[in-house]
This record gives sequence, C-alpha cells and structure tokens, in this order.
Amino acid sequence: MFDEDFYIPSLSRFSFEFPDPREASDEGLLAYGGDLSPTRLIKAYRLGIFPWYNESDPILWWSPNPRLVLYPDKFKVRKSFRRVLKNKGYTVTFDRHFSEVISHCASVLRKGQEKTWILPEIIEAYECLHDQGYAHSVEVHLDGRLVGGLYGVALGRAFFGESMFSLSPDASKVAFKALSDVLGAKGYDFIDCQMKTDHMIGLGAEVVPRDRFLDELEIALSEPGDTGHWHHFSWEYRDE
Repeated sequence: MFDEDFYIPSLSRFSFEFPDPREASDEGLLAYGGDLSPTRLIKAYRLGIFPWYNESDPILWWSPNPRLVLYPDKFKVRKSFRRVLKNKGYTVTFDRHFSEVISHCASVLRKGQEKTWILPEIIEAYECLHDQGYAHSVEVHLDGRLVGGLYGVALGRAFFGESMFSLSPDASKVAFKALSDVLGAKGYDFIDCQMKTDHMIGLGAEVVPRDRFLDELEIALSEPGDTGHWHHFSWEYRDE
C-alpha cells in the first residue's frame, strides 16, 4: 500500500503533527502509526485527513487527490427514488442509535468486500467522538425497525462521511438524502465522501482536486458548527 516514490513517516504517540496533505502523492497515503485518540482524529479531520486500514496494517492516514464531495443543494433525486421517498414509509432519526449504526456498517459487507475495515478499535474511537458530540449517526427505520443509516464527523460547516449500510432497498440512500437536506438547511458547505464511487456520483457527488477541497475545508472550519448530540434534528421528505 506504500507509494515507493514518497517517504511515509511514522507518527509518534506523543505528537499530533501530520505532514502537509497538499504535498502527499495522489494516492494520498500520508503517514502511519500513532493512535485513534479524539485529539488526533479531530486534528486529522481538520487537515482533510482520515484513517483507513486493514486489520493486519498499522493505522494508515490518507488525503487522496482528487477528493469526492457532495454539495447539499446538488443531491440528485431520480424519479424512481422519488417514489421510494414518497411511498415506502421510511422514517429518519439522528443520533438515537449511533452504536447500532456503526456496528451494522462494520458487519454488512459490500459487494466484492471480504472483510470490514471498521475494526473494534475504530468503533471504540468513533463512539468516543460521538460521546463528545463530534461523530453523528443518521438512522432509517421501517415499521419500527432500523434498516439503514450512516455515520460521520461534523466540524464547522463540513461533514465527513465515513460509512453507511442498508438492510432494505434504498435505505442508506434515504439516510444520505436526509443528511444532505438537513445540513443544507443549516448552511453546511459540503459532505466529504472521501474517494470516488459510482454510487456516490449517481447521487450528485463531485470529484474535485485536493487543493480545492482543502481550500474549501479551511472556509468551512472558520464557521461555528453543531457540536453536541443531534437528537433534535428532524427530517421529512418534501417533493421537489
């Protein structure tokens, strides 16, 4: 996983400094090691860096180029999905079942995926961020049962999406639509989707150069955020 053309430093447990992400390779691997303490994670996100690694790896820290972002007002609702939103009967809550959401994200494998990168220490770290009011979940219910959702981190007017799951058709898409609508209404600048996938492109996400992403991130972080639990957030689909 290491790019031989770039020196990849090892992080000290006693220092929270990261290399400049603007100088990373396009692959985006910046550093390895350190820990998943709240202080280090928040510092990483503020720099546009996120952890992603497998069980046999050290902690790997990334800031890829280009980056995938979704601007809330550009979410695409296709005709078939509009019918789902109007008729399926999904309801959405925020921050009511964070532990269940991240556990489902770890256990529900995607197509072509043999095992999860959401390891027990990742779950523990993000549950700690949730307790501190930085990590949030969106939960989708059908007939009183949790059937989909997502989780991520909010800082300033930026939301960093981490993972989503679906136990019912389109449930994760409903979660993402609800998140996009609520954050758009609250003046958030963008949702960071990290790396390009056809699924996210189909929902309206855009590929942007890393330098542009980091510039926009600086602006988003200059604004006050919604630190704290989002129990009071609510969403109801309104036909567009």
